[in-house]
Amino acid sequence: MRELGYVEGKNLEIEWRFADGDYGRLPALAQELVQARIDVLVVDSTPGVKVAHAATTTIPIVMISVGDPVASGFVASLSRPGGNITGLSNVVAEVSAKYVELLREALPGLTRIAVLTNPDNSTHPRIAAQVQAAAKSMGMSATRILARTPADIEAGFAMLRKDGAGALIVLGDPFYGQQASQLGTLALQNRVPTLMTNRALAQAGGLMSYGQDLVEHYRRAATYVDKILKGAKASDLPVEQSTKIELVINLKTAKSLGLAIPAPLLLRADDVIK
Repeated sequence: MRELGYVEGKNLEIEWRFADGDYGRLPALAQELVQARIDVLVVDSTPGVKVAHAATTTIPIVMISVGDPVASGFVASLSRPGGNITGLSNVVAEVSAKYVELLREALPGLTRIAVLTNPDNSTHPRIAAQVQAAAKSMGMSATRILARTPADIEAGFAMLRKDGAGALIVLGDPFYGQQASQLGTLALQNRVPTLMTNRALAQAGGLMSYGQDLVEHYRRAATYVDKILKGAKASDLPVEQSTKIELVINLKTAKSLGLAIPAPLLLRADDVIK
């Protein structure tokens, strides 16, 4: 926003609200912001946009990273949103099969995987089903593990050990992002190769991450806010779907797990953590 000419306290006021991974707090936070008569509401995930959409149909809402906003009912189409919501969409659903391919390439003998999903995230069932279908097509099986609390995550690792899963896929979710340290620590403690959907989780101890640059999504969201503050209507601003996907490999984690990452996979990585 600074690069676009805004200075907080001068021509910009920001009302921050954080649910800290507790989706049950979202409705009250959304109502607070609506009652504060804000000009634009910026929301970073599918659960947040769903609550914001229920709270207001008039205040413009800018999405930061939402999987398939059309299927979620947030916009009529990417090119013509039609309502009070616009912003950026991710391509998690479109690349879900790639998660399985990357794990199979890193772990040639892999036969069973687990998928960590948040039951409060409406996009997760569809993505998990796609991962399971992809695994089946490659001669593997995939078990879905539900986790919406830190205790659930801990129990999930115990479950995947009991199930004999050789790797874990952690689907993108704000709560999981907040629990990056816990996820990374448990992955190392349980010696579970883990593929995550953003760099922060790979840096925390995951073996790999494959997903979009969320920092860039936040920067792009600012351009939507700028246009709306200057008079544009959310209904007229096409939803942007980023196509840049980053592969990050954590060699420190690979070494801790006693894994040798194949050279072709390392060469394709956008970043390698050593």
